[in-house]
Amino acid sequence: MEPKVKQLIKILIGAAWIDGKVQIEERKYLHQLAQDKGVADDPELRPWLYGLRSVSAAECYTWIQDYLGQHPTQEDCQQMIEAVSGLIYSDGDVANDEAKLLTQLQLVPAGGGSDRFFKPVVKAIRKLYSRWLEA
Repeated sequence: MEPKVKQLIKILIGAAWIDGKVQIEERKYLHQLAQDKGVADDPELRPWLYGLRSVSAAECYTWIQDYLGQHPTQEDCQQMIEAVSGLIYSDGDVANDEAKLLTQLQLVPAGGGSDRFFKPVVKAIRKLYSRWLEA
């Protein structure tokens, strides 16, 4: 298993907890994704996947920073945004904390990434907001 896959799953688990509880649809989404990626039985992920341990917002943001590193690639940023948005929209409801997470994702790559990488990330997030506001 690629380390980035496990990191991304951890971010998604954190995003599911960002509003203080994991919705049924989010849990199903996470379980299916973990199964598809071959990490459903990973001993580190199991407590989070099965709701035995919660994730704080600070933990989630730390995982995002770890995933992106100092110089995030456009591919890593895009993959993370798509994965997080898929999870957030899986329950058909975007909580305030989830919207805040999407806003924070705009800021994460800005510190280490160049405009070449940052602009597509902002564009993708704006597109997500537009879809959410239309719903």
